[in-house]
Amino acid sequence: MRDRSSDVERLAELLVGFGANLQAGQILGVTAYLGMEDAARAVARAGYRHGAKYVDLFWWDQLVKRARLELADEQTLDFVPPWIEQRMQWLSDERAARVTLAGTSAAVFEGIDPARTGRDLLPYISAVPRIVNERTTNWTAGPCPNPGWARRVHPELEPAEALDKLWDEIVYVLRLDADDPVAAWRERMKVIVASADRLTERRFDSLHLQGPGTDLRIGLMPSSRWLGADFQTADGRTHYPNLPTEEVFTTPDPERVEGHVSATMPLELYGSYMNGIRVEFKGGRAVKVDADEGAEALRATVARDDGASRLGGIALGDKEGRIGPLETVFYETLLDENAASHIALGNAYTFPLEDQADRARANTSAIHVDFMIGSNEVDVDGLTRDGDRVPVLRGGSWQI
Repeated sequence: MRDRSSDVERLAELLVGFGANLQAGQILGVTAYLGMEDAARAVARAGYRHGAKYVDLFWWDQLVKRARLELADEQTLDFVPPWIEQRMQWLSDERAARVTLAGTSAAVFEGIDPARTGRDLLPYISAVPRIVNERTTNWTAGPCPNPGWARRVHPELEPAEALDKLWDEIVYVLRLDADDPVAAWRERMKVIVASADRLTERRFDSLHLQGPGTDLRIGLMPSSRWLGADFQTADGRTHYPNLPTEEVFTTPDPERVEGHVSATMPLELYGSYMNGIRVEFKGGRAVKVDADEGAEALRATVARDDGASRLGGIALGDKEGRIGPLETVFYETLLDENAASHIALGNAYTFPLEDQADRARANTSAIHVDFMIGSNEVDVDGLTRDGDRVPVLRGGSWQI
């Protein structure tokens, strides 16, 4: 394998200095999986170079989680140690910056009953969407190539070749191949934000998605605003939550979703592999959940609480991004969701809603599950309150 030390350092600098926009004097909270040691240490170095008061690193070991899933009493699998939630609340109270390194393989959980994996969501915790909605931390998440993930994405290659190829792909989609990756991202984000602004101006009443296995209508709130690329904290600090990012998104009406939808890509979720996902909605609720693989795990997740079967988000993406054209399934939602339009079951972000009454109606849940439903074959129309139909996406290209 080629020496990747410079790529690791550029990745860390992009995530800390640009994505999370860490400021001098802030605490930096980092989440990483075992196997990401080099990148996590590079993130810590970047944090201290940018003036971090302290870098707090939270490690997660998937093999320890497997032991729990194999051996623990089933009734205890949804237990979350209070200190994990308390740590996140502490970071919120401190107005900290946060960086999450993503990229794992569910292969480590092969042979585990999917219904059990659907009950243990760790390291995901319900405090995260609440704190995101409160906008108290400036944060980002970015992919970190590692051997286990590389074997999952490129099983046809020898391990060293698989890791090299994955690194090449991540360097490309993160624009680390540019002389100035931050400048490259700012140019791309101008396009993304402009697309979001055009959608907001239309104030569609609903969206209609049609394609192979999909005929779905998603109601929007009267004050739904489309966002993309950048967020702002309550203190006005800009940050870029996902790198790479190629989507625009908003918060739908959780009671106005009708029809059926088919996933266009597989999904790895909390240790479970799901493929061929099909969901039917009535009155806003997922009333039928099926899949070619992993259906029981998805059903267990959707049944977790009252809001888990309703939509919390809708995101659209065009074919001009760097992820989709690679035609690589990364088995990592951070990347795969930016390859195509997607919906999110569960908790909603409230800040895209401009009216307080709409915010009060946004969906709430302990889960937030994105799965990909878009492709160049899925058409998207916007429906106005006067009943007009406006083409939004055709063949993966914007029509507005």
